[in-house]
Amino acid sequence: MSNILDIPFDDMDGNSQTLRKLGGSTTDTWLIVNVASACGMTKQYADLQQISTKEGLLVVGFPCNQFGGQEPGTHEEICQFTSETFGVDFPLMGKIEVKGENQSAIYEELTKTIGSDGYQGVIRWNFEKFLIDNRGNKTRFSSQSSVIDIIR
Repeated sequence: MSNILDIPFDDMDGNSQTLRKLGGSTTDTWLIVNVASACGMTKQYADLQQISTKEGLLVVGFPCNQFGGQEPGTHEEICQFTSETFGVDFPLMGKIEVKGENQSAIYEELTKTIGSDGYQGVIRWNFEKFLIDNRGNKTRFSSQSSVIDIIR
């Protein structure tokens, strides 16, 4: 298995990224979240933005339209909505698939993680969260988990 921090994915501009590249030398912890703009949980963007200011932490959002078509927008529409509504300035990556035949490589690796609730497997809904340390160790949290409680 390769280190999750080095698995490539595309940013909103179509450039190849890795979590390690995005975080640079100042990041100790990454919080990865599959996000959606038209979901009952979309309000979680406010807490994600709040904790994104914590030193050593990088929040990375992966827009996904696989759950009820709740992220139908273009990259520009997603960025405009999240910025204007929640003040989001943490990085949002290119829209991806987090499950199924076209599942992105990073989510293929993430879904192997056993969650804090004992669950392992496919992403169940928008706003599922993964906390990753600088060695690539992963902890999984359900969509309902509060990021304020996760990041203390």
